[in-house]
Amino acid sequence: MKIIVWDVDDILNNLMYCWFTRKWLPEHPDCKLTYEQITENTPERLLNCTREEYLASLDDFRLSEMYPEMKPNNEVLAWFEKYGDRARHIALTAVPIEAAHVSAAWVMKNYGKWIRSFNFVPSTRRDKTIPEYDNTKAEYIKRLGTVDIFIEDNEENIKGVKEKSLLVSRPWNKGKDSMQQVLDKITKMIKEG
Repeated sequence: MKIIVWDVDDILNNLMYCWFTRKWLPEHPDCKLTYEQITENTPERLLNCTREEYLASLDDFRLSEMYPEMKPNNEVLAWFEKYGDRARHIALTAVPIEAAHVSAAWVMKNYGKWIRSFNFVPSTRRDKTIPEYDNTKAEYIKRLGTVDIFIEDNEENIKGVKEKSLLVSRPWNKGKDSMQQVLDKITKMIKEG
């Protein structure tokens, strides 16, 4: 049975879109940027703010009632309903340690029927010191050693595991495959054994 590692934010859900439309834009009505124009991740330059301001806003979203209320990605959820039992699934996300429990609860609530393992590589925040184990998702996956497929939206995160990675196209990356195209590739890989 194939082992698939799924990024959480912007793969299993639509975090950037939800945060941008439900938190950033209402609090910054003068912002003329659209979601499709967020061609950098992290987008502080495009938002005309500091990295700390962007991260604080994103973290506030994660720790508010808005993150738990986010709907799962419809295409991915439909795929899990049809093919989820044909592979083993791991969630792997980069999230600040203060919000990891919220992300884990969201994954288990929406995908817990299939995803039985939630893991995170803590994303750094100023003035927070925590023990370091794996510094990147690639390091985590290499240590795991038994991964067949890694689904991700951030090109930096797939550099160390390119041969096993599928990059989902988002405004901030150079991915060529839509979510549906990636899901079709996974289905083919599973069927081929």
